[in-house]
Amino acid sequence: MFFELGLKDIIDILLVALMLYYIYRLMRDSRSLNVFIGIMVFIVMWIFVSQVLEMRLLGTILDKLVSVGVIALIVLFQEDIRKVLYNLGAHQHMKVLKKLFNPRGDKHEAKMDTMTVIIPIVMATMNMSRGKVGALIVIERSVSLNDIIATGDLIDSNVNQQLIENIFFKNAPLHDGAMIISQKRIKAAGCILPVSHDLDIPKELGLRHRSAMGISQESDALAIVVSEEKGTISVAMNGTFHLNLSAEELESFLTKELS
Repeated sequence: MFFELGLKDIIDILLVALMLYYIYRLMRDSRSLNVFIGIMVFIVMWIFVSQVLEMRLLGTILDKLVSVGVIALIVLFQEDIRKVLYNLGAHQHMKVLKKLFNPRGDKHEAKMDTMTVIIPIVMATMNMSRGKVGALIVIERSVSLNDIIATGDLIDSNVNQQLIENIFFKNAPLHDGAMIISQKRIKAAGCILPVSHDLDIPKELGLRHRSAMGISQESDALAIVVSEEKGTISVAMNGTFHLNLSAEELESFLTKELS
């Protein structure tokens, strides 16, 4: 036989297959599938030349190209790599592990969030929805938003219903940007968010919704949007929209996700 397959080899093949499948899904979702196919063709050619045909000169050249190519891929796909690492850290098993190290702190934090953050946000959002006042509120979770906070005007205030409504009042200086809430405090307003160019976003949703989607794709933050045209309330989380929420549904959603 050319080679013998052992248990370790089977596990090795399965792990490589799973890794390639995950990379394929990532590239497909980011519309970089052609790049993935090109990389796979190059890898197959590199293995064939260096391992099967044992062409030393061409194999050496391809080895050098692979070394440089890895760095080039990291630069080109840094956002996708960041998303992969975030998804790994945010996996449900990782959350369970985190709770094992800090079980009491999570419960206490949930109660504080409900008392000092969720209720003022829900009340302000409900009033702005009735008045069709556009708003975009981002609640930081485990991924830091300091780079986003730096793009706006620093406030560093307790979460207050009247303050939220005043900031997003029509024609107010900061009403067009996003408000960032971090560590149970309003950190900044008028912030600039990354805009999602996902083609799956309904065309009737405007720039606020695309910005909410953008920050939810790059972090684990919750982005609450009040539509200026319809007064509807929506939440973007993990690259997914939860549209047309009532005040009660918003409160329940925030309580579940922030606890």
